[in-house]
Amino acid sequence: MQKEIREKMGLLLGLVGVICFSLTLPSTSIAVEYFGTTVAGLGRTAVAAVLVAVILIVRKEKFPSLRQFKSLLIVALGAVLGFPLLTSWAMKSLPVSHGAVELALLPLATAGFAMFRGGERPSLKFWISSMIGSAAVIVYALHLGFGQLRFADAALLAAVLILGLSYAEGGVLARELGSWQVIAWAIIIGAPFFMVPVGLSITAEMLHAPLQAWVSLIYLSVVSQFLAYVAWYSGMAMGGIARVSQVQYLQPFLMILFAALFLGETITLFTLATATIVVFSVVLGKNASVSKKEVHPQKIVNKDA
Repeated sequence: MQKEIREKMGLLLGLVGVICFSLTLPSTSIAVEYFGTTVAGLGRTAVAAVLVAVILIVRKEKFPSLRQFKSLLIVALGAVLGFPLLTSWAMKSLPVSHGAVELALLPLATAGFAMFRGGERPSLKFWISSMIGSAAVIVYALHLGFGQLRFADAALLAAVLILGLSYAEGGVLARELGSWQVIAWAIIIGAPFFMVPVGLSITAEMLHAPLQAWVSLIYLSVVSQFLAYVAWYSGMAMGGIARVSQVQYLQPFLMILFAALFLGETITLFTLATATIVVFSVVLGKNASVSKKEVHPQKIVNKDA
């Protein structure tokens, strides 16, 4: 019973994280217009680093071990550097709905990396649900005429791969280091490398950006870059990487919904129909069995030695 409650709580936290992430592309689309790719993509980490540093100092958190530091580098590469920069660049030329349908492949990428890094072995039922969800969003993309890849499409697909690896790596590390500590240390590791390019990209004109642009940048820095990851990694640590990753299938349609609310993009009947299919795949995948390889504590100690 306690395990079931823990898994449900993990799914709930995963959903909270996905809702927060769903506002990332709309916010990026607004911020990048006024602040540019570098500030919108990497500046969020510079701002988040100040908040994170204060929290780590106040709580007197211990430094990660060498083995944990190596995993944090992978998390930083995907969640702190690659994904923000690539999506910011892509959002300069693509609508949010375009990016949303391509990012819908993220759950499949996360589950794939989870098999190798998390020691999880999803069942056939899980993979069937994943394929249903992926096929639905691919058909949706083709229906909207997004079948022809451009450089921006390649950037989004690369973002999916590196973030999928980052999610899986962070989900494993969160079990021993702590959920919010994973993204916090990843931000601290990445921030020093971003200060110079961000500083060189700041111009006087940015000070005159409208309120919505500043709100978007602050949201990207505080919520998208930090708080959303706290909920997300907590969810994966409690509910399992592969199973919680299924909730991500809701993300593209939440993105489209928020794009309609804040950017004026339209929602079609076909979008709603596809969303229904994807939600079905999420329910199917949520109830699928996922086995795990046992990791013996002694083996972990030997690696640190």
